[in-house]
Amino acid sequence: MEATVKAVIKQENYYTEISAGNHTIIADEPLDLGGKDKGFNPMELLASALSACTLATLKMYMDRKNWTAEKIIVEIHLDNIRETKTTNINRSISFKNHNLTDEQLKRLHQIAEACPVHKALTGEININTKIDL
Repeated sequence: MEATVKAVIKQENYYTEISAGNHTIIADEPLDLGGKDKGFNPMELLASALSACTLATLKMYMDRKNWTAEKIIVEIHLDNIRETKTTNINRSISFKNHNLTDEQLKRLHQIAEACPVHKALTGEININTKIDL
């Protein structure tokens, strides 16, 4: 799976427009960091990617198996500790109004850990940067 994203910042402190295809989202920094809190901060965007991927992966699998839940909820708590260069991510998944067995829930736990963003975050990551003039 590939993704191409373009982000642009102009003169307003930290207000960033991020586009992919026909879609645009806003990122910003909170007030205490000099932003105007008009959008998700970068760590919230990272956590959002993991939650969205987890949900889509679970839903696709459940649909194939004809397993149902009225609602699937993923909550992510991401703690980026700059001093130790450590990031801790806690993911909580709940299924509302379901009749899933313990065995099915155990399988869904495995499926959640197989979502592409989870794999990317827990695998080797290479970031290659170039400056264009």
